[in-house]
Amino acid sequence: MYRKYRIKGKEGNNICGKKIREHRLAQPEPLSQRQLAEKMQEVGIEMDKYVIMRIESGARYVTDVELKTFADFFGVPADDLLDK
Repeated sequence: MYRKYRIKGKEGNNICGKKIREHRLAQPEPLSQRQLAEKMQEVGIEMDKYVIMRIESGARYVTDVELKTFADFFGVPADDLLDK
């Protein structure tokens, strides 16, 4: 039987959502959640604005492949997205 475990604390299901939001809004032209989702789709990561919304709020897990793709897009090391 598959059970979904939730991380206790403020982060929810990830610790990178807050940083992803910060980097999204810190772009020379801040990106909307929809625009960021479209950028991820361009490199083969299937997501829409609702996925970005859930990641940023901590309601959705982020896979290692997604984390690396976000880091590559923002031009930062993946560890930067994991710092609190």
